[in-house]
Amino acid sequence: MELIVAKSAGFCFGVKRAVDCVYDKLKRGTIYTYGAIIHNKEVIKDLERQHVTIVDCVEDLERIRGFDGEIIIRSHGVTPSVYEALSTNEIAFTDCTCPFVKKIHSIVKEEYEAGFHIIIVGNENHPEVLGINGWCDNSAIILDCIETAKTYAVNHCFDKQKKYSMVVQTTFQTNVFQQINEFLAEFLTLKVHDTICSATNERQKEAVDMAKRVDKMIIIGDTGSSNTQKLYEISKKYCKNTFLCETIHDLQLNIFSTNDKIGITAGASTPPTILKEAINIMSELDNQLFEEMISKSFVTLHTGDVVKGTVIQVSNGEVTVNLGYKSDGIISRAEYSDDPHVNVDELVKAGDEIEVYVVRVNDGDGNVQLSKKRLEATKGFTVIEEAFNNNEIVRGKIVDIVKGGFISLIENIRVFVPSSQISNRFVEDLKSFKGKEFNFKILEFDRSKRRIVAGRKELAQKEYEELRVQVFEKLTAGEKLNGVVSRIVDFGAFIDLGGVDGLIHISELSWGRVKKVKDVLSIGDKVTVTVLEVNKEKGKISLSLKDVDSNPWNDVAERYPIGAVVTGRVVRMVPFGAFVELKE
Repeated sequence: MELIVAKSAGFCFGVKRAVDCVYDKLKRGTIYTYGAIIHNKEVIKDLERQHVTIVDCVEDLERIRGFDGEIIIRSHGVTPSVYEALSTNEIAFTDCTCPFVKKIHSIVKEEYEAGFHIIIVGNENHPEVLGINGWCDNSAIILDCIETAKTYAVNHCFDKQKKYSMVVQTTFQTNVFQQINEFLAEFLTLKVHDTICSATNERQKEAVDMAKRVDKMIIIGDTGSSNTQKLYEISKKYCKNTFLCETIHDLQLNIFSTNDKIGITAGASTPPTILKEAINIMSELDNQLFEEMISKSFVTLHTGDVVKGTVIQVSNGEVTVNLGYKSDGIISRAEYSDDPHVNVDELVKAGDEIEVYVVRVNDGDGNVQLSKKRLEATKGFTVIEEAFNNNEIVRGKIVDIVKGGFISLIENIRVFVPSSQISNRFVEDLKSFKGKEFNFKILEFDRSKRRIVAGRKELAQKEYEELRVQVFEKLTAGEKLNGVVSRIVDFGAFIDLGGVDGLIHISELSWGRVKKVKDVLSIGDKVTVTVLEVNKEKGKISLSLKDVDSNPWNDVAERYPIGAVVTGRVVRMVPFGAFVELKE
């Protein structure tokens, strides 16, 4: 086994300075840090054991006013409002903001005051980016990838008449920053500041070079650390067998062989002790010890297994999972959920523990094919079967319209809902149900055929009856309401008043004569109506579309006095005379 260790691995200057400061100050009194001093769980746990408290917002600073201790500002930097709160509350502090980050704060402040619109390239939720944005009154456009930049451009978020100044998160990927820079430069007046830390550049270049030369690559660092994640991503491009672990003890040794050439690097937030431990353990492996350690940590996988793993990264809906196996597991977007609208990137993040179903141990590319939805389906079938047997109500979302009805997602299982079972009344516009959630009863369940049918007609009728009682208790004649045209018949239009229908008779559609209801209204029209009568015994609500204030008969005597000569239109002839329309 050949071991290659990156020269740039481990603490960078800014991180080391901040961490050393906290440990030094611990000897003198009570210490708080504004935010986690670095992104490393092991360091944070150690500081917590020594009673270092993390303060997360300005409000917390105001609450601890007058305490006998000191605040350490994290290496990622903070907004001007934090400095103001410290000053206002007379709180002692030591500023451990990384000098590279401080430089960005100065650039952004000066450029913003000079009239530039600020663009920050980085992760919008990263504390460094949050801090930078504060120096331009949180007005910056934040871009995390070339796709985001293109989306902003398509949506006209950039004004070509304005001037822009662009900075970049110190730990951001150089090649992605260059892509964004080249794209924006084509149509914007752009002043570019390459503020990626030189140590970050060196670390990433060394990782790429190493990944090209080794059989396996080990990235040591906190999964929540931005620079560690980027080291993993760029190494994975050149070495498929790249593994991310927070300490060497998280790594399953059965992924290695004695003939491997192994590269090791670490994120900027990885303490020297953790890196040194990893190097020592890997270096001391001889054949006998190696085989012994493999046997203790050996993990086997089979198709159909349900296992737990740790999320390494989420990218464009695809989830990479560390299973402790010789290869990483992959959950594709299609295997995460049956809901076509689900946003995987919002549901799971790096570091999360996740339970998955093994679809295939080798997908052809050396990865383990995993599924989240198949695991949920197994559990979902059990829940739905119990609901069917116990006549219980389940909740589901209409996700698709198919021949004869709908597909509802119930407990992550696709369930058929006949169109006749979606409502207690006739429905013309089936599309109006798509994307909505309802209560259902399971009407049919056959596990062997995987056939499940659900409906809500009976529930809808019950809900309608309950709602009608409530509505009839509240409604009074003369009241004005907003509603939607739900159905049109020859004699009038039914208006949905929020689950209960009322009727506008054709004679109440206009002060003039209406021949066809559809000449005045269409299904889906929003209308304001007046309640004419509420008949609780017959369950009927009579409505009018006429506006009482515009009744033409109110001032007819003044407009058409006896003896006046007027112009009209003959609209109907009868044996006893002719009807003449003076006004509609």
